[in-house]
Amino acid sequence: MTQVAIIDSGGANITSLLSAFERLGVAPELTADATQIRGAERVVLPGVGAARDAMSRLHTANLVDVIRGLAQPVLGICLGMQLLCERSAEDDVECLGIIPGRAGKLPVSAAFPVPNMGWCATRPTAPHPILDSIESGDHFYFVHSYAVPESEYTIATARHAEPFSAMLGKDNFVAAQFHPERSSKAGARILSNFLEWTV
Repeated sequence: MTQVAIIDSGGANITSLLSAFERLGVAPELTADATQIRGAERVVLPGVGAARDAMSRLHTANLVDVIRGLAQPVLGICLGMQLLCERSAEDDVECLGIIPGRAGKLPVSAAFPVPNMGWCATRPTAPHPILDSIESGDHFYFVHSYAVPESEYTIATARHAEPFSAMLGKDNFVAAQFHPERSSKAGARILSNFLEWTV
């Protein structure tokens, strides 16, 4: 059984993510094979680029219903977090609909340019195993132009011009708007907690 399956929906440079897991003693499998994804102990949905393109790749690979039906721990990262929600304002695309919410464009101003790129302080707002040993004010690395507003599924927040969901959690699905694989010790802790999380 594959310990960690990283969904390969095309177009994403996931070398840093593979390396981050390898530093934790895990050799993840990059795959678009439905059987391997369903059978993995844990699944990661990464994403870069545009929501419509990413959803198109998932549809082409026949992975939309596969992801919706997963019962093991699943981690969405960056665009992968937005894809787990219902919709994205980016091209008004329908997403996976697993976690209620809609990704909207970050407001732009001279003080708050978009994309939001760099280190942002993050604050846990609800208990969750993936947040074990994460403290309020720990910094994570973000690169994004869209964000999901705070909701009952928000487990951590960060702030750009206004607060947004830095992490979401629902059932066996958890997601981070930031890149844990690029977020030093705090990011490594998130990935380590994910490897230990049981549902």
